[in-house]
Amino acid sequence: MRKHPLQAFGSLLPTIAALALLHPTALAGQQSGDASGLNPRASVAKPVETASLGPLPSAPEMAESATASADGSEAYAMPALQVVSFTGPAAESASHRFWDRENSVLFALNAGAAAADFSVTRANLASGGQELNPVTRLLTGSTPALAANFALETGGVIAVNYLFHKTGHHQLERVASMVNFSGSVAAVAYGATHR
Repeated sequence: MRKHPLQAFGSLLPTIAALALLHPTALAGQQSGDASGLNPRASVAKPVETASLGPLPSAPEMAESATASADGSEAYAMPALQVVSFTGPAAESASHRFWDRENSVLFALNAGAAAADFSVTRANLASGGQELNPVTRLLTGSTPALAANFALETGGVIAVNYLFHKTGHHQLERVASMVNFSGSVAAVAYGATHR
């Protein structure tokens, strides 16, 4: 069966996920032990100075703090506010649960597109077609191996999304699912029209 060139990307996702899991800081564009403040996890732990909402220290006696000005009026020194450290929670507005509704729908769409791709590929191979993806071509001699290829493709998409989720790249985690879904749909459409 002939597949669209984008389908080759879908089969490479498990490989990309494996490489990313071996060295996740390389994919995230972060250096381990980053002291420059570019690491988002390191920046959360930095304290933020705020004014204390607790009781103020008692005011000094007027005789000690009163100073005479040139016009004869007295000025009083105001005590400084106490500064305390406050470490706030991570930016919760930008994060979300990994298995939220949108990811669940995207993963279901990816699994459905992979199942449709498997079905079209298997039908085309049974009628004498040829697999165009060189990675998948190695597995075309066995139906279970071909099914495992498409199942691992879906698992690879979930793994890449989880990696993006854990490194704080929430928009990229959605894009990875959409790119794989698009590739699978294009491969199904190409395979269905070129029987």
